[in-house]
Amino acid sequence: MESGGFHGFIKLSKTTSAVDATNVNSNKENAESTSVGVDGVDNIEDTQDDNTKCAKKRKLTSKVWNEFKVVTRPDKSQKAECIHCKSHFAYSKGGPTTQYNRHLESCQRRKIKLSGQKELTINPSFSESETVAKVQNFKYDQSKIREVLSHMIMVHELPFSFVEYEVFNLLMKTATPHYQSVSRATIRKDCFAAYEVEKKKVSTLLKSTNKVSVTTDIWKSTNQKVSYMVVTSHFIDSNWKLQKRVLNFCDIPPPHSGVAICDALSKCLADWEIEDKVWTVTVDNASYNDVAVRMLRDNLSYKNQLPLSGKLFHVRCCAHILNLLVQDGLSEIGEIIKNVRESIKYVIQSESRLNIFGDIVKQLKLPSKQLILDCCTRWNATYFMLSSALEFKDVFPRYAQRDLNYMFLPSEEDWMKVAEVCYFLEEFNEVTKIISGSEYPTSNLFLHELYNVKKLLDEKYYAENGFMHSMVRKMKDKFDKYWGDCNLLISCAAVLDPRNKMQLVDWCFPYIYSEADKIEHVTTIRETLRMLYRDYVEAHRAKGGEKEGQAEIQKESSNVGVKGKTRGRAEFYTYIRNVESSIEQVKSELDVYLEEGVYICDDDSNFNVLEWWKMNALKFKVLSKMACDFLSIPITTVASESAFSAGGRVIDPYRASLGANTIQVLLCGEDWLRAYYGIKRKKKDQEDIKEVKIPLT
Repeated sequence: MESGGFHGFIKLSKTTSAVDATNVNSNKENAESTSVGVDGVDNIEDTQDDNTKCAKKRKLTSKVWNEFKVVTRPDKSQKAECIHCKSHFAYSKGGPTTQYNRHLESCQRRKIKLSGQKELTINPSFSESETVAKVQNFKYDQSKIREVLSHMIMVHELPFSFVEYEVFNLLMKTATPHYQSVSRATIRKDCFAAYEVEKKKVSTLLKSTNKVSVTTDIWKSTNQKVSYMVVTSHFIDSNWKLQKRVLNFCDIPPPHSGVAICDALSKCLADWEIEDKVWTVTVDNASYNDVAVRMLRDNLSYKNQLPLSGKLFHVRCCAHILNLLVQDGLSEIGEIIKNVRESIKYVIQSESRLNIFGDIVKQLKLPSKQLILDCCTRWNATYFMLSSALEFKDVFPRYAQRDLNYMFLPSEEDWMKVAEVCYFLEEFNEVTKIISGSEYPTSNLFLHELYNVKKLLDEKYYAENGFMHSMVRKMKDKFDKYWGDCNLLISCAAVLDPRNKMQLVDWCFPYIYSEADKIEHVTTIRETLRMLYRDYVEAHRAKGGEKEGQAEIQKESSNVGVKGKTRGRAEFYTYIRNVESSIEQVKSELDVYLEEGVYICDDDSNFNVLEWWKMNALKFKVLSKMACDFLSIPITTVASESAFSAGGRVIDPYRASLGANTIQVLLCGEDWLRAYYGIKRKKKDQEDIKEVKIPLT
């Protein structure tokens, strides 16, 4: 029985194999007679081992199985599953695959994958609002992803290796499976390409402007021991928005002489083709800057006629002058400041000392909870240090009783002097906030602040005796050195503010200058404004005549052959223009502007002088252009210093080996892309002070 059953099993299996082979051949013939597009039948190898008499497992060799797989359902039945849409179809081992091919031709998920993934996506907008978004069709584009990645590297000051971080790549793969990883070398090339694209945009923008003002400064990297010079352009665009663009961030080898700086500046201006547009250069009061600006002014005068023969060309940084002025005054109490500074250094040097200091603060129940250590070169940092230390004046004597090694205790008289100095410097601190803010001000704001400083110095000088009198005398001498003469730029810019006009000059000058000097300076301001206005009128007429001539030529050429419509009108219009230009206006735009009343604004903090001129540009066609150029002149080098702050973050200890060309690309590209996306820098804590929290637990 057992033997017969075994032979019966072998016979049955051979019969089944023969039937399968017959079906396979039949299916092959059917597949060849139909145009399916993919192999219609599995090629099955049906071999039998003569020793074991068992059939081998058949292989699935049809191309259709690249997009289908066999799955076993819970009821133990087998189905063919599409890997795209997960649809199930009947499956029989060795059976035909025609139905699978038909499905692949109509599978929508497969079509989407082959043509590129198209989805509805939300495109963020940086320029309007964080909540504003636009829904649009999106097609995955690897080149666009790489472009945005390069922008992210530059704007957020990230290292090139960021794109190789494992979790970042996991994030991108999670967001879209189509993302292809890029190397640090590739993203560096993309940053250079993005830099060139944005450079062309900035160049086009500069060509559309009338006048460009420039600020420049030099900074030494502590990690590279290399000096860099930054050149920043300032101008007002066609929408009356104040713009700034970093044009150059290049290394400048020593010695930093006036000739070397002049050559570097000239090369930068020539590369950007704005030599004929630059009319002011703002620098600090270093002696080599005086030489460089004078040489540059002489060089540019050979090619172009500078306004007022270059009298406005050299602009001194007002923030730097104010810093020198207050530093001279603080030198009068230099020993007291030194004791306060050394006291703070001594306390914060050790955690145990700081804990003892904190216990005393807790016992006295003082509200202040931090000490500030200053940077010696910044007067406002010294002011913050003195103000914070003054709140702990009762703590330092008690600390001295607990620590016999503490040798820098200020006396009670010293604390009284510190209190008096801090009260006096409050007004200077407010002025510094206005002229040294991150969003630097237009030049029309400083004359009023100059008046406040001068008035405060005079009041203290004649009312005080002793050390304050000596301190204020030093500050007055420095004020007269830099601002004692007529300040043409500051005054003219203030006049072009409709809230001021000449009335502010008439009101401020008696406090700033003597009676004789006041009359002379007011006359100088009026004459300067009229001379500049005449230059702008002539330029406007020349430019307008050019455009009108071109327009007439186009009209004449377009109207050739048209009878009776324009015959004789062109000559008549030319006659009218010549007659009108020969008749001088009774009042110029400048006269009309100055004779109108001062614009009284209910909320000065929200008043935008550029918006006012934009609204009145049709009324004052020529004067508005003059105001546009004046109001774009920066009175500080704060814009350049902010570029140095970014440079300090980019050239950190881990990236100190970056080349000068790469640093130029990263820092200039960051500035341009921030302007492109409308991303402003977040206000950060002052870098020139060190804040130390006092432990109270």
